[in-house]
Amino acid sequence: MEKFEKLKQERNLEADKASFIETVSSISIEDSWKKALSDEFKKTYFKTLSQFVKDEYRKYPVYPPPKEIFRAFELCPFPKVKVVILGQDPYHGPHQANGLSFAVHKEIPLPPSLKNIFKEIEDDVKVIPEKSGDLSRWAQQGVLLLNATLTVKAATPGSHQDKGWEEFTDAVIKRLSDEREHLVFILWGNYAKKKGVVIDRSKHCVIESPHPSPFSAYNGFFRSKPFSKANEYLKKHGEKEIDWV
Repeated sequence: MEKFEKLKQERNLEADKASFIETVSSISIEDSWKKALSDEFKKTYFKTLSQFVKDEYRKYPVYPPPKEIFRAFELCPFPKVKVVILGQDPYHGPHQANGLSFAVHKEIPLPPSLKNIFKEIEDDVKVIPEKSGDLSRWAQQGVLLLNATLTVKAATPGSHQDKGWEEFTDAVIKRLSDEREHLVFILWGNYAKKKGVVIDRSKHCVIESPHPSPFSAYNGFFRSKPFSKANEYLKKHGEKEIDWV
């Protein structure tokens, strides 16, 4: 039985690798994003990045699963974005990363930062979030849960930084800032704040605070009220508020 399970896992890994190669080769990203970012896919850095990530998937366990690399874009098309919550790396533990910043797969225990996010929601907007950390329920309402880097080598945080993902996600933020109006950008921690320099603050709302990590949550994340502030701004500009459950 154990031998069968191991063989099954190996076959699944090979399928994931093949899926990734197909994904990158065809730029399998939601159509509105494919159009908005078409120039990026033609640039040298993205071709170099694609080859690097292909090689990483061939050699090592890499997260998230290939079919979920662009999941944030699939669930939240370019014209539907209302709020952007910026993260850094995908989670590097098994079965955690699912393509959405701060989120984890269903049935996976909540990471410390997400626990703190849920605590702030309960204090801020007086609702109790669902137990699931998947967060696709937010994405489908217009919350782009964007990590700065979209892949990571297992058990090796930061392993896919400075390979091109940051340039790609900077372009995502810049394109939203330039072509959309009255969006809310939620930037937690110094890393996110630095990526926010490309945002036009004359036509968008930028909410900044310390990161929800246990190392910084008590230094200004708690009671910062980002969720009610986001909804107040959306309501002011005639947009439907986000249900943060």
